[in-house]
Amino acid sequence: MSTLTVTDSVNTNVSAMLALESLTKTQQSLNTTQQEITTGLKVNGPQSDPSTYAIAYKLQVKVSGIQSVQTALNSGESEINTAINGGQSIANLMQQLEAKAVQANQSGLDSASYTALNNAFTSLLNQIDTIVQSAKFSNVNLIQSGASALTVLSTVDGSTITVSAQNLSVTGLGLSGITLGNSGAAATALTAVNTAVNTVANALAALGSSANAVSTQATFTQQLMDNLNAGIGNLIDANLAQASAQLQALQIKQQLGVQALSIANSAPSSILSLFR
Repeated sequence: MSTLTVTDSVNTNVSAMLALESLTKTQQSLNTTQQEITTGLKVNGPQSDPSTYAIAYKLQVKVSGIQSVQTALNSGESEINTAINGGQSIANLMQQLEAKAVQANQSGLDSASYTALNNAFTSLLNQIDTIVQSAKFSNVNLIQSGASALTVLSTVDGSTITVSAQNLSVTGLGLSGITLGNSGAAATALTAVNTAVNTVANALAALGSSANAVSTQATFTQQLMDNLNAGIGNLIDANLAQASAQLQALQIKQQLGVQALSIANSAPSSILSLFR
């Protein structure tokens, strides 16, 4: 005659409880792995890994601040480059102005020639002012009369790069009222144009130096942001190849766990054979 053991009880099925506990753990791991694959993240919130989440969160906040700096630097770079483009166009016009002034300085010109040269000279001066008024980006014009210096945010702690404005208007270049009406006026015009050429050259040099400073800082800021993003990724991004392999293993364990639970649940039914 058989002797009943603890496992022969219909009230307490220890094997089933152990199988269910194992299956529950497998299911929890499976849910975590599926979430990693779905989101691409191994740390989806503070409940996943509190300390890692806290570190990553602080880095993400820092990146947001750096992104604002990068936006300011990019905007400043565009504003300076717009001014430089305007200055280069004016520099080209200065060459034409000098050519007209030199032509007007030659002897033997009649009044009609002076008039033609003066009209061309005046037209070039008008083009300079048109360019100056057009050299504007995001409502910032660094080469117009009365322009203010540009302050560009360069770091998250509030440091800035100051870009000096350059007055490249006709008045700012000392060419206002200059004409080629006669030989005397032409001589005066040539002197004024030569002085203005130096002014334009110095202005472009100053703007170019500022552009280089802003560009260098923008490049560094972008690299810093990339490094921080890479660090955040190392902390919270899932290894999808590893997660995929783990998913397959857990799915197999889940199937085996279901089978084990089924076997354990059927064990008490063997007791019925004792009463046949």
